[in-house]
Amino acid sequence: MASRYSDIERDSHQAKYKASTTGYSINDSNVSENPGICAYVLTAISIILIVATLPLSFIFCIKVVQEYERAVIFRLGRLVRGGAKGPGIFFIIPCIDTYCKVDLRTVSFDVPPQEILSRDSVTVAVDAVVYYRISNATIAISNVEDYGHSTRLLAATTLRNVLGTKNLSEILSERESISHVMQASLDEATDPWGVKVERVEIKDVRLPVQLQRAMAAEAEAAREARAKVIAAEGEQRASRALKEASEVIADSPSALQLRYLQTLGFIATEKNSTIVFPVPLELFKCFLKKDE
Repeated sequence: MASRYSDIERDSHQAKYKASTTGYSINDSNVSENPGICAYVLTAISIILIVATLPLSFIFCIKVVQEYERAVIFRLGRLVRGGAKGPGIFFIIPCIDTYCKVDLRTVSFDVPPQEILSRDSVTVAVDAVVYYRISNATIAISNVEDYGHSTRLLAATTLRNVLGTKNLSEILSERESISHVMQASLDEATDPWGVKVERVEIKDVRLPVQLQRAMAAEAEAAREARAKVIAAEGEQRASRALKEASEVIADSPSALQLRYLQTLGFIATEKNSTIVFPVPLELFKCFLKKDE
């Protein structure tokens, strides 16, 4: 019994390893790994034709991939052992082999503007840029039909899902953290496809015109309120200073005369032709009594 369980466990580990390396797993015990007699016969015939047509057959057998490319070869519908080929020269059997080139360079695409309803029930249009590359060419070809199109659709869905949990203020002020959350979510989802999401950037957040006007009016009102508070605080401080000055002048009558002379000196520096001298009303009281 122990040996039986160990064999089952070993088979499951082998299936998981094959799924991680080739993109699929074979769980049906009736399916054989042997390609069959027909495959051997076709392979032998193809090799004979290649040898018979040398050196002309080299034109069709020798292929070249660039440094940034990899070739995934299928022989009679099966992946050739050894993984993706390249860079440089590799050989194929023209009659029975087909291959797909995969570009390993970083690719960027624009996520179309998405109409998103934020958590505080505000509708905004958000677009982003996603940068990704192929980390495993074999899995990218065998696990997903079109990894580029699938990544684009997943990026648009992830953008809506992530921003739907944020308030408008968070969307406007926390773009960097939102980009990191999207990048981690996309990278985790595209890892079984052999795709590595390197970076996500929020390009623009467009608000409705009515909301822009409302936010501008709110900001203007807030600034006016702060300006009034600052002006009131200035008046309060000025009144306190005047109070302290009046107390000093009341304690020392000569201080008023000195202040008066300073004022006259300030007026004289302005080159004015007229100087007004204040005259106390007490000097005219005696004249007013005589007239009465």
